[in-house]
Amino acid sequence: MSDFSTVLLERSGPVSLVALNRPDALNAFDEHLRRDLAAALKQAHADPETRVIVLAAEGRAFCAGADLKAAKPGRDTQASLMNEYKPVMDAITKGPKPVIVAAQGACAGIGASLVMASDLAVMEEDSYLYLAFAAIGLIPDGGAHWMLLRAIGKKRAYEMIVSAGRLKAAEALEAGLANKVVAKGEARAAAMEWAATLAQGAPRTLRYAKSVLAAADDHSFDDSYAYEAALQGICANSQDNADAVKAFLKKEKPVFTGA
Repeated sequence: MSDFSTVLLERSGPVSLVALNRPDALNAFDEHLRRDLAAALKQAHADPETRVIVLAAEGRAFCAGADLKAAKPGRDTQASLMNEYKPVMDAITKGPKPVIVAAQGACAGIGASLVMASDLAVMEEDSYLYLAFAAIGLIPDGGAHWMLLRAIGKKRAYEMIVSAGRLKAAEALEAGLANKVVAKGEARAAAMEWAATLAQGAPRTLRYAKSVLAAADDHSFDDSYAYEAALQGICANSQDNADAVKAFLKKEKPVFTGA
């Protein structure tokens, strides 16, 4: 679809694969990867043929975090987090299409945040989330505090942060930070297969369910109920819904077009 220096982007039918491609650096983030990943994800979301996005990585690790070797002296870290990393996280959390992460090996630092921010996650059995920030006198970033608090509670989150702790794939699954744990070497294939299955569903369902769940974090029950009802009204008036009801009554499989 497009060429980037540090990211692979390709589409297979209704599924776009976005893969971090700095394997020699364990896919650690430098300025090029920060720019390329945000752009590639935005392009996949904008592609009218794409219904589901799989976020994967080349090599033996999903992501080793920020590339400390590539860090420039005097760099404004706050500005970098807001202007370079935030667009990546926004493309995952605010983009209209579901993002499935396929993770192998280490998911460290911002790599752990990518996994936690995704809509769905498949991790290999030897994969783990690693917040190593305390070891170098930092705190987690990429929204890690917000996501950890909601997933494992204040005490476990604080312990993990200050002890530079790890969550193994099985523990991430138990905490609700992963959906599936598969054998080593199988995460990408499993995520692509899952994405292809989801892509057969109604595009509005995929998009609106993500939107309502995101809004529910910051809204009251009444506001969430009203937002949900408004989107349900749009779905109920769609051609997809009408066609699917007819298919259901005929005991046939519906074909969703997004109409």
